[in-house]
Amino acid sequence: MKTEDHLRLCDACAGTTYCTAVIRRTDEEWRILLPPDVYRVARQAGTETPFSGIYADCHDEGVYVCACCGTHLFFSKDKFDSGTGWPSFARPVCPDNVEWHEDHSHGMVRTEVLCRRCSAHLGHVFDDGPLPDGTRYCMNSLSLSLITCEMHESDTNMAKSGRE
Repeated sequence: MKTEDHLRLCDACAGTTYCTAVIRRTDEEWRILLPPDVYRVARQAGTETPFSGIYADCHDEGVYVCACCGTHLFFSKDKFDSGTGWPSFARPVCPDNVEWHEDHSHGMVRTEVLCRRCSAHLGHVFDDGPLPDGTRYCMNSLSLSLITCEMHESDTNMAKSGRE
């Protein structure tokens, strides 16, 4: 396999990094694998209705992972109520687990957030979040799943790149 077929991601539960393959599936394969609402949001860059998602008002502890591939994305401790109706996070578990792309859809210029492993559309990031970073990762509940795992306090500081 080529180098670009593999990437290094952070495991939020173990507090380590690992090497894994990029997931590339056809549109038809994703359509078969995912429920229609998840497919529409995660694979077609859709948006769920504000305040409708299961994680918009969720206060459970754990790690939010990609609904398409299970990549660890956000700690519940970094979730906050932005008043927008979508789950909002101050930062990803590790910058290496997400990608950012300029999005010109709907007559706006925004920064789209994608899962780095499978390119699922997660939502958008804005610069109106809480300090110290000032970022608000405004995500779609349909693009996420919440898991629980055994974590030690020292394992939850993965904000640095896994390459550092």
